[in-house]
Amino acid sequence: MNLICGVDVCADWLDAWTGGEYCRFENTLAGIEALLGFCRGHAVELVAMEATGGYERLAFGRLWAEGMGCAVVNPRAVRQFAEAMGYLEKTDRLDAAVIAGYAGAKRIAAQPPASEVQRQLAALVTRLRQLTALRTMQKNQRRLVEDVDALASIDEMLALIGRQIRGFEAGIITVIAGDPLWTRLDAAFRSIKGVADRTVARVLAELPEIGTLSNKAAAKLAGVAPLARDSGKRAGKRAVRGGRSGVRSVLFVVAEVVRRHDPDFAAFHRRLTLAGKAKKVIRIALAHKLLVRLNAKARDVRNQSQCPA
Repeated sequence: MNLICGVDVCADWLDAWTGGEYCRFENTLAGIEALLGFCRGHAVELVAMEATGGYERLAFGRLWAEGMGCAVVNPRAVRQFAEAMGYLEKTDRLDAAVIAGYAGAKRIAAQPPASEVQRQLAALVTRLRQLTALRTMQKNQRRLVEDVDALASIDEMLALIGRQIRGFEAGIITVIAGDPLWTRLDAAFRSIKGVADRTVARVLAELPEIGTLSNKAAAKLAGVAPLARDSGKRAGKRAVRGGRSGVRSVLFVVAEVVRRHDPDFAAFHRRLTLAGKAKKVIRIALAHKLLVRLNAKARDVRNQSQCPA
């Protein structure tokens, strides 16, 4: 079994545990170098760390650059694992040990870091989403404002946000156009009526694995797979949970648009409605169907890219 080093990450510290030994390092380049020496001294083959809102990125990238396999694990899953193992208390040292135990129990594999262009696209998409939400908020506030100066301030803000949104949209188009695979995926996704440029960008940024996964795995990753809740003779009600909320939210919105343009989706919606299915169930089913369609198109594109000319 591979020796795993669990690392609890925060803004200032990297708390590491492996082989029964604990050590704390600063979350700096020098500290990461010391962590690397600690891992090599213990013949560590995998470093597992929790996602901590970005504080883990420096260590993850530097360790990979030095040839040390790393993986980022879900903090919620780690906490549930700790409670299942009876660890109700919480300290940095204990957390590091629990992360190592979780990675071993789940047989977590090393996950290569995202490419520079993937990180760039994700950053652009995230900022575009933030600006869009800010514009909506400002527009909602404007409706309740009567003061001339306040209105002028909001209008000036809206103009600035609009310019920045257009700039980020252009930047996203440029990034996607610069990657041959993404260019083909863009064309394949847009062949579905109702799928536009923002949808393509969100999917490529937040679900880069699309086309490499089975439909079932992709649906679970996006959080649109109904999960069984059966026990004995009881057949529980299926429900969706977990997954990447950003992808799921865009699938919900776009699936409704696609339904208005695609006869297959419209017929599917009609069958579910006539069967008396709840609106929420129909909404999830449409999102699932759209993801399956996108995943199939992405798989075809990837397979064609691998075929010799």
